[in-house]
Amino acid sequence: MRRAVSILIIAVLAACSRTESASAKPQATPASPPASAQSAPTAPAAPPQAPAAKPVPAQLPEVVARVNGETISGKELEDAIRAISGRAGPIPPDERDRVYRGVLDDMIGYRLMIQEAKARKIAVADAEIDAQVAQIRSQFPNDAQFQQALTAQNTTLEAVRNDTRDEMSAAKLVDSEIASKIAVKPEAVTDFYNKNQDKFQQGARVRASHILIGIPQNADAATKQQAKSKAEALLKDLKAGKDFAEAAKANSQDPGSAPNGGDLGYFEQGQMVPPFEQAAFALKAGEMSDVVETQFGYHIIKVADKQTSRVVPLDEAKKQIEEYLTQQNRHAQTEVFVQALKAKAKVEVLI
Repeated sequence: MRRAVSILIIAVLAACSRTESASAKPQATPASPPASAQSAPTAPAAPPQAPAAKPVPAQLPEVVARVNGETISGKELEDAIRAISGRAGPIPPDERDRVYRGVLDDMIGYRLMIQEAKARKIAVADAEIDAQVAQIRSQFPNDAQFQQALTAQNTTLEAVRNDTRDEMSAAKLVDSEIASKIAVKPEAVTDFYNKNQDKFQQGARVRASHILIGIPQNADAATKQQAKSKAEALLKDLKAGKDFAEAAKANSQDPGSAPNGGDLGYFEQGQMVPPFEQAAFALKAGEMSDVVETQFGYHIIKVADKQTSRVVPLDEAKKQIEEYLTQQNRHAQTEVFVQALKAKAKVEVLI
C-alpha cells in the first residue's frame, strides 16, 4: 500500500523527538513580529467562510477515494490528519468535516501530480534523493531514533526514498508548468507597498547585546547571591575595559546569543520581559546597564543602536514583498494546474 504521507509523518516525528534546551533569552510570551524589511507582509484577510462540508463518517472506510483507479486508503487519510494534529493541535469537532475533506482534496491533487510526473517520465537523480533523505535523517538526534520512527510508522527507509522520489518529481512537474507564470513585476511590488502601508509600520526599537548569569527556577537565596556576585564582577571588568562580546562568549549562559557575543538583534517594546525591556530602552546607543534581574537570572545589557518609530521604506521591504507575492502566485498557479489535472482525470470520492 502506498504511504504518500510518510515523509510528512517522519518530519513531524523528527520535530517531536528532538530535545533542545530552552533558550535563556529574556523574551516574554512570543509577540507578533513587527512588519519590517526582515518580516514578510501579512496575507490578505481570509475570504468568507465556505458552507459547511458534507459530514465525514466517524469510521473511515478502507478506501476513501480513487484517482484514475489508484486508491487512497482511510488509513492514509488518518495518518495525514494525525500529522497535522501533531503540528497544529487537536482538530475542533465542528471543524472535522472541513479539515478531513480539505486534506483529502490535497491528497487527490498530489496523487494526480505524481501520476502526471510519471506519465511525462520526469526523472529524479539518486543523488538528489540521497541528499533529501539525509536532510530528513539529520532531524533526529541519532540513527537509532530515526529507525525507531520508521518502525513506529510501520514504514521503511526504502518507502521513504520512494516517497521522496515522488515528491521531488511532482515538484519538478509543477515548476516546469508554472515557472514562467509566477514572476512578480516591479510595479506589483510598489502597488502592494502603497496599498498596505499599515503592514510596514515599525515601532521604536533597539539593538542590544547581553550577558546572562542564569539562575535555576526556585533557586534559594544563596544561589541567587552567588549568580549576582558573578554578574557584578563581570560588570566591573567590563567597566575597566574588557571586551563585551568576548565576555559574553566566555560567560553568558544564554545559548542563543552567547556564540554571537550576546547579540540579540533588534527588538521592539513588548517583545522582552519588562525589567529587561525597561533597562534596554532607557540606555543610549553605546551605553551599558548595571546588573538587571529577571526571572532568567542577572543580565548586563549593552545597546548598540536605537531607532525611532518609522515606516519601513520600500527599498528595505522590496525583497520580502517580492518573495511574498511570488509565493502567492505560485500557490494560485499550482491550484490552476491541479484543477486542470482533475478536469481530465477520473476522481471518485467515496466518503
